[in-house]
Amino acid sequence: MSLKQQVMDEFQKRFGGEPTFVVRAPGRVNLIGEHTDYNDGFVFPLTIDRATWIALRPRDDHRMAVYSVEFDQTCEFALDKIVKKGSTWVEYLKGVAWALQETGYALTGWEGVSIGDVPIGAGLSSSASYELATARAFCAVSGFTWDAAAMARLCQKTENQWVGVNSGIMDQMISAAGREGHALLIDCRSLETELVPLPEGTVVVVMDSSTRRGLVGSAYNERRAQCEAAAQFFGVKALRDVDLEMFEAKADQLDEITRRRARHVITENTRTLAARDAMQHGNAAVLGQLMNESHESMQHDFEITTPILDALAEIARNQEGCYGARMTGGGFGGCAVALVDANHATQFADSVSAAYHAQTDLTANIYICQPTNGAEIVA
Repeated sequence: MSLKQQVMDEFQKRFGGEPTFVVRAPGRVNLIGEHTDYNDGFVFPLTIDRATWIALRPRDDHRMAVYSVEFDQTCEFALDKIVKKGSTWVEYLKGVAWALQETGYALTGWEGVSIGDVPIGAGLSSSASYELATARAFCAVSGFTWDAAAMARLCQKTENQWVGVNSGIMDQMISAAGREGHALLIDCRSLETELVPLPEGTVVVVMDSSTRRGLVGSAYNERRAQCEAAAQFFGVKALRDVDLEMFEAKADQLDEITRRRARHVITENTRTLAARDAMQHGNAAVLGQLMNESHESMQHDFEITTPILDALAEIARNQEGCYGARMTGGGFGGCAVALVDANHATQFADSVSAAYHAQTDLTANIYICQPTNGAEIVA
């Protein structure tokens, strides 16, 4: 049974009658462009065909009542008395309502059921998926015009100021503005976006290593500080403003670690724009090579991969039909992503799974994905 049917059936069971609306918002994976976001650079994510679904109908008492199938819990609160309590799934719902009202939107309450199949903790943006589905639900019942970029910013505000996670805009923007069959190039300085189709006959395969990031906040902050120091050295606002020629002319004046960190960001921005060009020409081989080079840069210059992620990417590259593979996400655990010929996708997944288990004794969760539309009303 589809998630759409499940969420509608559960709504009927809990609230009686048919839902007025069904909305969905997808998770995402970043194809290329890692640790470029806070350097005002470019990222290139795409939606995955895993999403949060909400079936709902409006209420006339300015209250919320939402049941989560995954957590088997119901959240109830008044829209004029939203109070933060703890850090559970409920806070994403309350936080979106808070952010919308803070910005001046007049909200209608609603009752609904949520269900999702974006893996939690795998770096595939289950939280952004829930935030954007919630925003789409409020838009549907409250009657305001959907603006994908504005809603992405509000959901980022939820993440930053209500939930307390200092994330960039990428996750919310792709969940809000993605389109079936396309990746979305995002300029993290201007927030301008460009939809680019995947090369024909390819799929994106997400490979969850089953390892999770540990206490890496200090490593993240350290790299961010190193990037800021490099930008200051070059006399620019951010490393986005340094091209390869400028970098190579002065690179030997930087200490080795700062030099390598800067080189990753500068070359990654170049690779991300080159990936856009390759996709516009339908060139899967060039796109795959850029993904491979991105992983090498993260491994040696930015030093955010792990032996497990290196092994997973290498195993993927060795399979028939694989154009390229790289670690994706913040690093130190999580997922790798591969571009694969669609005709080989099932065999690729089986072969990677077997080889990865044999080499590491771990089980990889593998998802063959096609990009879907961003947050939308589906019924």
